Amino acid sequence: MKYFEVKMKVRDYECDAQGVVNNANYQHYFENARHEFMEHYGLKLRDLTAQNILPVVRNIWIKYKIPLRGSDEFVCRVYIEREGFKYIFKQEIYLLPEQKLCTKAVVEAVLLINGKLTEPKLFDEVFKDYIVWR
Repeated sequence: MKYFEVKMKVRDYECDAQGVVNNANYQHYFENARHEFMEHYGLKLRDLTAQNILPVVRNIWIKYKIPLRGSDEFVCRVYIEREGFKYIFKQEIYLLPEQKLCTKAVVEAVLLINGKLTEPKLFDEVFKDYIVWR
């Protein structure tokens, strides 16, 4: 299965008193990777929202395996499945350089156009090389 990958680095202010990344920041990393993926293919969220095209997260499931710490470098991978009206993003964060799996998530997203749930054909062409159909 083909994936898109974004390299990132933990900023110290993202860590809690124990020196590990606060759990809420993983959602930021996952979202950043999805947005970078879209922008890599010419889709900017601000342009879409200006046209009342809103990709919306419907559900997120996250499993934490090993923590990231301040200054750690990591990659976030994005895999895509399409099921009916949903895109299902399966995402993983790997600590570098060891490539140790830290966290994984399943993010379900839907598309609203002018406030109405719409089949996300708009993104199918852009994501065609990555989509696994279910």
